[in-house]
Amino acid sequence: MKIVMLGAPGAGKGTQAIKIAEKYGIPHISTGDIFRANIKGGTELGMKAKAYMDKGELVPDEVTIGMLLDRIKEADCGNGYVLDGFPRTIPQAESLTAALEKMGDKIDFALDIEVPDEAIVKRMGGRRACPKCGATYHIEFAPPAKEGICDKCGAELIIRSDDKPETVKERLDVYHKQTEPLIRYYRGAGVLRGVDGTKELESVFQDLVSILEA
Repeated sequence: MKIVMLGAPGAGKGTQAIKIAEKYGIPHISTGDIFRANIKGGTELGMKAKAYMDKGELVPDEVTIGMLLDRIKEADCGNGYVLDGFPRTIPQAESLTAALEKMGDKIDFALDIEVPDEAIVKRMGGRRACPKCGATYHIEFAPPAKEGICDKCGAELIIRSDDKPETVKERLDVYHKQTEPLIRYYRGAGVLRGVDGTKELESVFQDLVSILEA
């Protein structure tokens, strides 16, 4: 079961990817984790990626895909995997498809967590974080016992810069331009399945399980 997770930033795809991986005993693979593992391990591709990152440049697709292919060839990926955060663009998706075809393989499901922009802005804008202990809250869905104060350590909660409405809107603009076309790409490949991501977390998960087990 080879799965690609799709959805705008804040749609909850990362959370659902982890739940799917746990349920089916397959690895949850994020590009961030792959980058960190390769850099820490001092691999050739990791050092190439680090050189670009140190200069503040984007890591070229061929380096990222090289690391990804090395990862999915590992033994724990024998029964499948969940890709979270890759591909982000059509060229990346095409490169991934071509590389998998060479291995006699393909993506089985592209799962799109559908959430309207306004709901994402509201969802992310309600997040609060503790700068001291790292605990996270949401003013609507998981509020602290005392408004603005961390339950765990008593520090004053903050809004992360990533969660400010203007930043969220910028990230959504990038998503619509670069990543949303993947929905059409995977629909054309016949593997796209969408779910309503505005539901409760567990309801969204059950909808995804129904798709995977249909």
